[in-house]
Amino acid sequence: MSQHEIHRSHRVGWLRAAVLGANDGIVSTASLIIGVAAASAAQESILLAGVAGLVAGAMSMAAGEYVSVSSQSDTENADLALEKRSLENDFELEKSELAEIYETRGLEPTLAMEVAEKLMAHDALGAHARDEIGLSESAGAQPVQAAFFSAGTFTIGAVLPLLVAWVVPGSQLIAAVSGSSLVFLASLGALAARAGGAAMTLGAIRVTFWGALAMALTAGVGRVFGVVA
Repeated sequence: MSQHEIHRSHRVGWLRAAVLGANDGIVSTASLIIGVAAASAAQESILLAGVAGLVAGAMSMAAGEYVSVSSQSDTENADLALEKRSLENDFELEKSELAEIYETRGLEPTLAMEVAEKLMAHDALGAHARDEIGLSESAGAQPVQAAFFSAGTFTIGAVLPLLVAWVVPGSQLIAAVSGSSLVFLASLGALAARAGGAAMTLGAIRVTFWGALAMALTAGVGRVFGVVA
């Protein structure tokens, strides 16, 4: 019995944006809370800083993702426009270029030319976009989607350490936010790896490591400035 394969590469666009947003939400908000708490600030000030960081971070993630992915989309569209003009001006040359690509992949020259002719007769621009430029519909840039997922998951990620800081009393706040955030990060890394078909343990370790480093550095800065103050 043949087994149907489940591919996950079509998830790359939104998964990257979602993981980046959630990871940044947890790390930046937890680090901000820990840094302010380490400077011996009152809980009200800590929560205010956390909420401000959530709002600013979510908007920054949305804007940043939209602008960066829009730039990628502009580049892709420019390449497609260039390829379209080339097809209009010299169709035969473009067919030969496509055949050469297939030859480098192992096809005999006659078969490579036949394949190029068939594909270009069906969708010339699509064939060149895929095999010459390296573009595909599943991996195409989608600015609005990226902005939405980044901002949404950032907000969700940022709310988690904020809730812990709101519930836990001041003397235990740093330890509680640090410990819970590492658990959140490990879970995020494992889930992201699972969604992408990778090893969950490796995904959890790498996300947790960088999150722990960020929180430790921010706590150190908070203590230095807290002592100076």
